Amino acid sequence: MPINRTRASGFSMLELVVALAMVAVLASYAVPSYRAYAARGHRTDAVVALHRAAQYIVARPLSLSTPPRLPPVLERVPAHGKAVYRLELSLEGEASGGYELKAIPQADGPMRGDACGTFVLDGLGIRSNLSPALGGAAVERCWAGRAL
Repeated sequence: MPINRTRASGFSMLELVVALAMVAVLASYAVPSYRAYAARGHRTDAVVALHRAAQYIVARPLSLSTPPRLPPVLERVPAHGKAVYRLELSLEGEASGGYELKAIPQADGPMRGDACGTFVLDGLGIRSNLSPALGGAAVERCWAGRAL
């Protein structure tokens, strides 16, 4: 009478370790790429919000008798969900077009240590960043949303 042996199917320990090593290597490349992609999206959102706020100011001229203020929907980026940037409006001299808008990274947000720092747009449309690490070419890269 022959003994009927069945072979158990499954993964050996070696196969499992090799599969986990491959997942770890893929994750080591994917996570930094995802973070850079998300940061680029946040920078683009800040630039769009600054231009949207500038359009609001041009359409509704500011009064010098009341303190300058943006509507609540324009004061934060993004408008819904957890804020990543806070928009700030200040009146400036005629040399800068009468106003200056700043997109300031939130202290507890994902862009707090970003090299682009604070985005600045004045009434003449001049773009700049308040970050000691940036030069002229880097400012253009920040405004284009690309990583440094």
